[in-house]
Amino acid sequence: MARPIVGIIGNRYLMNDQYPVHTGGTMNSEAVAQVAQCLPLLIPTDPRYVSVEDLLARCDGFLFTGGRPNVHPAEYGEAETEAHGAFDRDRDAIALPLIRACVARGQPILGICRGFQEVNVAMGGTLYPEIRDLPGRMNHRMPPDGTLEEKFELRHTVRFCDGGVFHRLMGAPEVLTNTLHGQGIKTPGAGVVVDGHAPDGTPEAIYVKDAPGFTLAVQWHPEWDAANDPVSRPLFTAFGDAVRAWAKGQGAVPAAVV
Repeated sequence: MARPIVGIIGNRYLMNDQYPVHTGGTMNSEAVAQVAQCLPLLIPTDPRYVSVEDLLARCDGFLFTGGRPNVHPAEYGEAETEAHGAFDRDRDAIALPLIRACVARGQPILGICRGFQEVNVAMGGTLYPEIRDLPGRMNHRMPPDGTLEEKFELRHTVRFCDGGVFHRLMGAPEVLTNTLHGQGIKTPGAGVVVDGHAPDGTPEAIYVKDAPGFTLAVQWHPEWDAANDPVSRPLFTAFGDAVRAWAKGQGAVPAAVV
């Protein structure tokens, strides 16, 4: 049987400061292909080229990746400020309704970093524009200098709810993760369960309560060294299992039974 297809929701990027491209990090494709055991397919995330209906019909699951552009605050009822950074309104136009459609029908999704924030916003939640500016919060941003290994170094713990979805999936109440984000959840969306926190209280792991399918999302970047990392591997393996079940017509696999 052909591998099921995971649509990778990528980002708009200007190559060599003038050539517009749609991009997706190689490590995302690697994690999907080698750990989830699915076929990675990069989506040009722009409503001029694709529709939510087309994507739902042709892909079996979706990976909502990280990226420098942030969800526009208008999507959660707030005014744009300098702290909100750069935006990709075309990605907003595809990603947010796609998440809502997948949640409703049980089609598997996995959100990473911006994708984590997209899941929350799609369900009606809000975001802080800059976590490090909040009292008592640490700087969750990527180190500005150093090698990739240094940028993706494991830097803080994430504590899961006892007996929760992530606790059962990881087989541990606490794990060590990298951290490369500026924004974070302010108020959870409808049905969004915060199932893991950083030591400073920042939400790091979520799922959608009572969703019929796999709807997990994390604020860190599990695609880094996914084949070897003991936290990343079970996450992508469970996602791949849910995608295969969907592709075989076996129905949705709820996050609560992962």
